Amino acid sequence: MQQEIINRINQSIKVKEQIIQNNCLLGKIETATIAITKAYQNGKKVLLCGNGGSAADAQHIAAEFSGRFYFDRAPLYAEALHVNTSFVTAVANDYSYEDIYARMITASGCKGDVLIAFSTSGNSSNILKAIEIAHNKGMYIIGFTGQTGGKMQSSCDCLLNVPSLDTPRIQEAHITVAHIICEFVEKALFKNN
Repeated sequence: MQQEIINRINQSIKVKEQIIQNNCLLGKIETATIAITKAYQNGKKVLLCGNGGSAADAQHIAAEFSGRFYFDRAPLYAEALHVNTSFVTAVANDYSYEDIYARMITASGCKGDVLIAFSTSGNSSNILKAIEIAHNKGMYIIGFTGQTGGKMQSSCDCLLNVPSLDTPRIQEAHITVAHIICEFVEKALFKNN
């Protein structure tokens, strides 16, 4: 069993090594960081969405922005769109699960806001619908996916497609990349603190 544990850790390391060897992906991480920083500088907000483990990732990163990351500073408006369970279950029941994020973006998304959408496959129908509404509202869309990007590949302003087809390894890389973005957004906005 210990060798299998080592194998899983090595698989995670390999994905991260592939990220640091991919200049295009590194450039897109920088682009996403700059877009979020500019949105906050312009008084805008960040909305996040995902399903299952990706919903947990969205909530985790929203907390890093709205609470704090490395140091005490003013909170940044970031909201994971699934945290109101009454809203999510009502919309899923009255409309469809496909509409849960789209309706919240319709209600609260504004031009210049950022949508961070997590989907390991890039094909989640409720995420794709959220992206469509966000695009129509003039929001900047950052997608976190696996290697292929799925259908999100053609609909995001900035697609961070980590080089893996294995869901756990993709999600581990998503958190690593999102933490890096949080760190550099925080530094850019509060560097004098």
